[in-house]
Amino acid sequence: MWYQQYNPLGNEIVSGIIAFLPILLFLLSLTIFKLKGVYAAALTLGVTIIITVGVFDMPITKAFGAILLGTGKALWPIGYIVIMAVWLYKISVQTGKFEIVRGSIANITEDQRLQLLLIGFCFNAFLEGAAGLGVPIAICAALLVTLGFHPIKAAGLCLIANASTGAFGTVGIPVITGAEVGGMETIDLSRMTALILPLISFLVPFLLIFILNGLKGIKEIFPAIFLVSSVFSVLQLLTIATIGPELANIIPSLVSMLVLAAFLRKWQPKMIYHEPGVEVTGTLKIYTMKEIMVAWSPFYLLTGVIAVWSLPAFKNLFVDGGALDFTTIALKIPGLHNEIIRTPPIVTEANSMPAILHVNFVSATGTAILLAIILTSVLFPVLNLKQTVNLLGGTIKELWLPIFTIVLVMAFANLSDFSGLSTSLGLALAKTADFFPFVSPVLGWIGVFLTGSVVNNNALFGSLQVVTGTQIGISPGLLMAANTAGGSVAKLISPQSIAIAAAAVNQTGNESKIFQYTLRYSLGLLLLVCIMTLCLSYIMI
Repeated sequence: MWYQQYNPLGNEIVSGIIAFLPILLFLLSLTIFKLKGVYAAALTLGVTIIITVGVFDMPITKAFGAILLGTGKALWPIGYIVIMAVWLYKISVQTGKFEIVRGSIANITEDQRLQLLLIGFCFNAFLEGAAGLGVPIAICAALLVTLGFHPIKAAGLCLIANASTGAFGTVGIPVITGAEVGGMETIDLSRMTALILPLISFLVPFLLIFILNGLKGIKEIFPAIFLVSSVFSVLQLLTIATIGPELANIIPSLVSMLVLAAFLRKWQPKMIYHEPGVEVTGTLKIYTMKEIMVAWSPFYLLTGVIAVWSLPAFKNLFVDGGALDFTTIALKIPGLHNEIIRTPPIVTEANSMPAILHVNFVSATGTAILLAIILTSVLFPVLNLKQTVNLLGGTIKELWLPIFTIVLVMAFANLSDFSGLSTSLGLALAKTADFFPFVSPVLGWIGVFLTGSVVNNNALFGSLQVVTGTQIGISPGLLMAANTAGGSVAKLISPQSIAIAAAAVNQTGNESKIFQYTLRYSLGLLLLVCIMTLCLSYIMI
């Protein structure tokens, strides 16, 4: 057994600063030094190993056990999902479906600002709510590229759009996890997030258009932006306050997309915007409804399959004792599983940390995408089996480097978690006492930067938020909501998300450009969440 050390240097602030060094190094590597993602991740992992073993006294065998677990999580389910999503995209392109998809959107509107609202915001939000885990970034960024967006811009805009939806990804699991960790009812935490996140959702469409076309763009399509922002944020508010987090992305995104499409049948801006350098052809080709339905088939089949995968009844088939539990293999990492002890104040009482890699062959989101590919190939055959398999081979060949980057990032994330680095940093921030409500979202921001997931972030820092809130007399529910919201705006700069985005738009090696594109907006939204949390802490005393 090894007990985590949160203050190896005898001063919590100094220990926290040392724990922050790997994060700072990663930030500098991508911004100042402009290293490729794989080099930045490798350098950060190397420094993290030195700090965890040399300063925090983590046994070297357990350090490599944590790296092994991170590698496994990167390959399954993340790598599996990325490969399947990009394979689906390549099949759509190869069969000509993507060109018809592009045409069907262009026939609604040729204005790229409005296309961004439809695909980059609404469709992105829907996929985040239904699947998450990189699927919306991979699909929507690739789709925007086919509509004439620059690849770096397409990736960055889809990441920024995620700020309004990351907290409720994959049918609300981040909020559900936060409630479990914090010992509160899911609906209570969901209602607490309603005080923060719908405002972010209202602002994000305006932000997207401002980034794309400045204040001029906002002015020219203001009716459309205001319509989407209002419908989405109001429905999100009503959903999370009355139903819960599960449908907080799905209902608002579907309604917003339908309302905007209907609105654009009656209204179009006087000036049609196209990205500089985009060649605009003459008359748009008009497709039949059958051609459009077939072209969109991979995506509505994907939607249907993921909807089934999200049903509680389906999920229950794979729990212990369920009819299909044999399809999931639980791999316990030797020398790590239950051999590291997490101690107060990060938890209420000392407990061991499980280190299990769950390889869920059937219930994985990647398998849902694979089934959508199979159904598309059977129902709407265009390519033969050999051509389809060759596309898979080409996809794997193209994605090995971004997936290796994700491996390094997840290894770093798991090492930070199991060594106590992330906890040491969190405890240092918790020393801010009455100012902690302002700092609370920063913990969530760091948690998602480290883990790439709002779910893992809430599992990592949820207990600390609750314990600190109780000690300083601030609502633990508010701080947990702040942790979730801070994590949501960190999706913009999560190394894992950026690696997926770069791979989707064929920009592997340019992760630093995407990171620099999104960083300022992530920090700006984080500041807004911090101010809102601080103000709410005074109101709710």
